[in-house]
Amino acid sequence: MDTQPPLYKRLLNRTTSTLAKWARQAHERRQLAQLDRRELSDVGISPSDRLTELSKPFWRD
Repeated sequence: MDTQPPLYKRLLNRTTSTLAKWARQAHERRQLAQLDRRELSDVGISPSDRLTELSKPFWRD
């Protein structure tokens, strides 16, 4: 007996999960853009690391 959900449900779940991940990444990058040098230092992120992260499109990890 096949207990796996139908294909359309699996695709919908995967799409929803991916969209949520992209939204979270975009939000985190917007927050990162607002940090000053002291705050970056507090969390252990260099200014160049920040620029590298901010240059990524929202869909890239």
